[in-house]
Amino acid sequence: MEILGIDVGGSGIKGALVNMETGEMITERFRIPTPKSRKPKPMAEVVAKIVKHFDYSGPIGCGFPTVIKNGVCKTPGNLHKRWAGVNVDELFSEATGLPVTVVNDADAAGYASMNFGVGQGKDGLVLMITIGTGLGSGAFYNGDLIPNFELGQIPYKKYDKIELWAAASAKEREELSYKKWGKRFNIFLEFVELIVSPDLIILGGGTSKDWDEFKDYISIETPVIPAELQNHAGIIGAAAAAYNKKGVLH
Repeated sequence: MEILGIDVGGSGIKGALVNMETGEMITERFRIPTPKSRKPKPMAEVVAKIVKHFDYSGPIGCGFPTVIKNGVCKTPGNLHKRWAGVNVDELFSEATGLPVTVVNDADAAGYASMNFGVGQGKDGLVLMITIGTGLGSGAFYNGDLIPNFELGQIPYKKYDKIELWAAASAKEREELSYKKWGKRFNIFLEFVELIVSPDLIILGGGTSKDWDEFKDYISIETPVIPAELQNHAGIIGAAAAAYNKKGVLH
């Protein structure tokens, strides 16, 4: 079965068709920049454009960069404040005319890794940390999703949330070297380790592909590994989340 997976990010909205038996993308990724306003209606229009690009009709899985509970955006995160309280499932379904399953983007990346990547067969508490505009986090215990872990929201010093200081966007904004940024990211991981004591941390998102550039600055005791699906994990996991409604995957 092929399902369209869409990964909504603060800078770009990407989609591709995914083979749900293998977890492989069977089309090239199609990307449209996220509207500068980051408001609901313009972003829903971009999602519809991605569906049209693939001439697709069927269920859609969508990873979204905020807390999603029963399809509803609970906090706007790095998006526009108008997102708070919006039923994203319904908004995107109306825009596309197709059934859309929306999950937190880090949860989606975790779905990909736990079902098709380095997380397969890993028991205990496994965290997926996505490094991008923010710091997303998805939690799995013995392979089952524990939704809505938002560890990037931890307050830190003068910052309302630590992701403002330690995400990839901070690296770009302040033009930090991998050494300086890596030490910041390690401090974030130290908080994560202290609070939830995970058995394994998997890194996803765009910056995970640069693991060799900053791995020497990660010094926590918990094993940390990059997700080999890297920046495609959000798309693959979003498709898996839609497919999961059939009860096939974790």
